Amino acid sequence: MTIDAPETKIVDSYRVSCDGGEGGHPRVYLQIPNEHGWVECPYCDCKFIHEDFKDKVA
Repeated sequence: MTIDAPETKIVDSYRVSCDGGEGGHPRVYLQIPNEHGWVECPYCDCKFIHEDFKDKVA
């Protein structure tokens, strides 16, 4: 059994929301910290990277 890697999204806002897609989990609102430019959803591990940091975050 293999586990799919969490999704990564490049965004243009430092405040994002995630619902896991098609009601996958409760909607949560997340704040991307300015110091490292990314945040992960605590439910589905989707990683949101601000576009200013897309070349700095692996």
